[in-house]
Amino acid sequence: MTQPPAARLLDVTRLVSRAGRGLTGVDRVERAYLVHLLSLDTPLYGLARTVAGYALLDREGLTGLLRRIDGRRDWGAPDLIARLGRRLTPMQRRADTDIRRLACARSSRVGLRWLLRRRMPEGLAYLNIGHSNLTSRVLKAVRGVRGARIAVMIHDTIPLDYPQFQREGTVSRFRAALQRTGRHADLLIFNSARTKGDVERVLNRWNLSVKGVVAHLGVAAPRPDPALLPPGLPPEAPYFVTLGTIEPRKNHALLLDTWEDLAAGPDPVPRLVICGARGWRNEAVFARLDALPPDGPVLECPDLPDGAVAALVAGAAGLLQPSFAEGFGLPPVEAAALGTPVVCADLGVFHEVLGDIPVYLNPSDRVSWTKEVRTLARVDGRVSGTGIQDGYVPPSWQDHFDIVLTLT
Repeated sequence: MTQPPAARLLDVTRLVSRAGRGLTGVDRVERAYLVHLLSLDTPLYGLARTVAGYALLDREGLTGLLRRIDGRRDWGAPDLIARLGRRLTPMQRRADTDIRRLACARSSRVGLRWLLRRRMPEGLAYLNIGHSNLTSRVLKAVRGVRGARIAVMIHDTIPLDYPQFQREGTVSRFRAALQRTGRHADLLIFNSARTKGDVERVLNRWNLSVKGVVAHLGVAAPRPDPALLPPGLPPEAPYFVTLGTIEPRKNHALLLDTWEDLAAGPDPVPRLVICGARGWRNEAVFARLDALPPDGPVLECPDLPDGAVAALVAGAAGLLQPSFAEGFGLPPVEAAALGTPVVCADLGVFHEVLGDIPVYLNPSDRVSWTKEVRTLARVDGRVSGTGIQDGYVPPSWQDHFDIVLTLT
């Protein structure tokens, strides 16, 4: 067990950047860290990159940030500095302004090292959870605090393993960030044993080695709130749900193919509800979605609140996840916690976290997916055996932090 730190410094840059948008899986993990660390007595600070440099937040400032992230308080009006951030959305300008308002101290980009040396105690623990702000400037500035330790969570190596699915520039940025992490970090936090193996394989290629720990992500079964559903939802049973950003890796094309096959068959066609924002490099799928008839069996429903999504999943005949790759994969675990059957790609990480609960299928085998969906639709998901397990208890955040915080 490592000696407890004099203080913890949580990087919240990613959370701030998500202002005005729904939280992704990685965003939710960073938020979970913020919530848990605020509940502890250990002194806590937050670091965020802003248009003007860096902002340091104390416990009061972080509490204010959490209220805004959770929608319990509105972001304020943007100031002149934020308006100069040409790449920021209007909501991000408001967030950038509020972060500086909430800060207990600020610095220019070049002044970060001096700021941390002046304000942070010896024996600081820096935690970076969101793959953001892993720059040489930040890592070296933290290293400038006497006795500081750096812990970084790595969620996956998908940008390196599947470059064809990435936005332009993502692969090179991720590679550089992982190399810097390998040189500077004292501890790597992995969400699964599969991720640990993938990261260590890459680091070994670069002759880098960092101590690592596996801690499955906590999953709190979301609370369904049907009152948050818009008119027309949920659709008439049976229906299926897929959840996640509409990007090539998530393999929505397979599900659209499956529903075409179902429409060509003799049985009534169940509904498919696609929950998630449109992503990148997926123009062919976007065109197919745009061509869907409004009264057809496939519904695209972006920007639903968490309670509405949970209500859809809870009532579904199945959660479908045909991804080509995942670092952890929260939606299938959340669905299993709600008692909803899960049909997912045959990926090692799903086996690691969910065992024999899901039905595992080849993500390229549309015939098998069509057959399984048809089977579940006939019984509206009410089938015993593989695909559902009553009383499934997902990994908890307490278990996660019991592992991680003994080392950071």
